[in-house]
Amino acid sequence: MILRVFALIFTLATLRAADLNAVKALRAADDERVGATIAADRTRLTDILADDLRYAHSTGSVDTKNSLVDALTSGRTKYNSIRYEERSFEVPIPGIALMTGRALVKVSTPDGDIESLLSFLAVWQETNGKWRFRAWQSCKIPIEK
Repeated sequence: MILRVFALIFTLATLRAADLNAVKALRAADDERVGATIAADRTRLTDILADDLRYAHSTGSVDTKNSLVDALTSGRTKYNSIRYEERSFEVPIPGIALMTGRALVKVSTPDGDIESLLSFLAVWQETNGKWRFRAWQSCKIPIEK
């Protein structure tokens, strides 16, 4: 019985260490995604975004990987800054991660500049040892002034 308890403790500790390593890799991947988005870097965006990306904006419009990359690299949509107020990761099953939080986002569009405080849920998926950004859903939070 004691041996089983030690085996369980060891297994849980190993899983926890794996989650901590995943969170570190996810933070780095998301920092890369944010940098690529602000820089409108097609190569970096293409590398980090999943081929089947579903990016639901707080306005209700939805982009695919191709339409989002085209909007960013053409200058039609320009993210000037993305500043997290909070950002957390959870790995509910190996290879899938949920990112939640709040971010202050400043964007330039043909309709003008927009500043939004967003609450968001994102999904990351590990494919061939690399984390890819698979989904985004956000909603606006009123900004107190």
